Amino acid sequence: MSEVFAVYGASGCGRSLMPVAAKQLNSLGNMSQIIFIDDALTQDSSVNGYVAMNYERFKSLEHDNKFVLIAIASSSIRQVIADRLLKDDISLWTVQGATTLIMDEVSIGAGAALSPFVTIAANVTIGKCFHANLYSYVEHDCIVGDYVTFAPRVSCNGNIHIHDHAYIGAGAVIKQGTPDKPLVIGKGAIVGMGAVVTKDVPAGAVVVGNPARPLLKQ
Repeated sequence: MSEVFAVYGASGCGRSLMPVAAKQLNSLGNMSQIIFIDDALTQDSSVNGYVAMNYERFKSLEHDNKFVLIAIASSSIRQVIADRLLKDDISLWTVQGATTLIMDEVSIGAGAALSPFVTIAANVTIGKCFHANLYSYVEHDCIVGDYVTFAPRVSCNGNIHIHDHAYIGAGAVIKQGTPDKPLVIGKGAIVGMGAVVTKDVPAGAVVVGNPARPLLKQ
């Protein structure tokens, strides 16, 4: 049974994740081809030594099974692509760095991109297509929704609930909640770079600073 693997997106995010993905396949003894998908291409090309092609060309490849990691920063675009893959009977692929640490009783949905030095602590539930960049962590008893993005060095402490499509900026720190009152980051909320979140963030809000406060529109 033949397989082919792909990283969807050949920009910075995809190029950073490709060696992680290739090393994962190699560590499993899987010699299947791995390629980039780039919808801007009209013909096959090469990116960092890997074959790159558009989605329609990838879809036409004659393999029994196809697996795709969506390496796109925008969570809304990730969802559009994930829905397209489902429709075309192509599987989401989860990739994690060799130095990623995952503890006990952790559930992670399909399509996660877990960069090197990411830690997922015990009793954590995470939805599909989660992106956790370098040196980020999710501490114990957290619930993370679908299409959530962590930039590098996000500190997500225990008993935090993060809803779908939230974006947490580089170096942000989220204060620990409690079992009876988890701290909540609402759907589609954006936490700015270096923000220190000490209380709930409403859905769709943008918060910045220390302590984090809503960004005032000019």
